[in-house]
Amino acid sequence: MSPHTATTAAAVHPLLADRWSPRSFDAAHTLGDEELASLLEAARWAPSAYNAQPWRFLVGRRGDSTYLRILDALIPFNQEWAGTSSLLVAAVAEDRVENGVPQPGPAYDTGLSVAQLVLQAHSLGLHAHQMSGFDADALRTSLGVPEGFRPLSVVAVGALAPADLLPPKLRERETAVRERRPGEETFFAHTWGTPLPVRP
Repeated sequence: MSPHTATTAAAVHPLLADRWSPRSFDAAHTLGDEELASLLEAARWAPSAYNAQPWRFLVGRRGDSTYLRILDALIPFNQEWAGTSSLLVAAVAEDRVENGVPQPGPAYDTGLSVAQLVLQAHSLGLHAHQMSGFDADALRTSLGVPEGFRPLSVVAVGALAPADLLPPKLRERETAVRERRPGEETFFAHTWGTPLPVRP
């Protein structure tokens, strides 16, 4: 069991308990075509309202032009560590369908798609770290994202490296104990704030 395995209040699948978001990635690791195809296929088969599939992904392998442009769009804090990941993926949601009718929950559906990619990465022995810290306008411009599509997140994927390769301020985060808000503050019944009788 990994030291990062969550101490859960009820039994959950190991893929969920063991998933965590490291910042220390192996700069020598490369992602093979088969692994990449597996990640993308997992994302493609996510559920979506009316099967609208509003997600699109800009995919860069370390060293290629797509990767470098995604990396350039990250805030400096994320640039400090994300450049050693094997893969950078920008998740983009389509806000409207072709006839101009608003999509039902495109950000929600795209998040589901990203979650499936992240869990598939973990099932392959890889790790993923999702980021909201990036310049959406810079990403849109450098990668030609058209109107009607909204960059939502960037995901770094790769093989885990030792935490001591990180600068001290990041190393502390890397080794911190994982925590979540208590169930009674999260799951309600009857009225807002009334804890659900059955909860983790």
